[in-house]
Amino acid sequence: MTLMNVLVDFARTGRIGPLHCGMPLAEAENLLGPGRPHPAHVMKGPDIDGYPYSWGGLKLDVTQRAVSGIWIHLWPGSTAKLPALVLPESESFEATVLREELITALDTAGCEHHVNNTLTFGQQSSILTRPADVYAVFSLQGRDNHVPHRDRHYLDVMHKYTA
Repeated sequence: MTLMNVLVDFARTGRIGPLHCGMPLAEAENLLGPGRPHPAHVMKGPDIDGYPYSWGGLKLDVTQRAVSGIWIHLWPGSTAKLPALVLPESESFEATVLREELITALDTAGCEHHVNNTLTFGQQSSILTRPADVYAVFSLQGRDNHVPHRDRHYLDVMHKYTA
């Protein structure tokens, strides 16, 4: 399993392995181990909504103790971590994914995608996959990011959320 396989599967299905929007947080934590709660959960308790629990580059938004959003955060030009459930046999991975590489992989997999005009502006661009409604957001990278091509868009985040 590679990072690209995980990204394409997420784009096609809206799921990451057994993780999906609507599942109870307790079930997700049984699969992933205890997550690191956002400070708002620590201060106000577990019933506060809309704040994530995180496992390295994986974040799950929680509403009424159920998963309401799934996020994969990447840091182009560096390495990142995802739980073994998400990316088996990989403690950390190269987090640099060019927009063109992801688009090609989605096309090869037959995953429909469209430009997301709402999140495409300035130095960022975005696509929305169908029918899974997963967003991918890309941007140009700054000087501090060690990427080979600063004039090309790299994947920063993929996410899905429920209303």
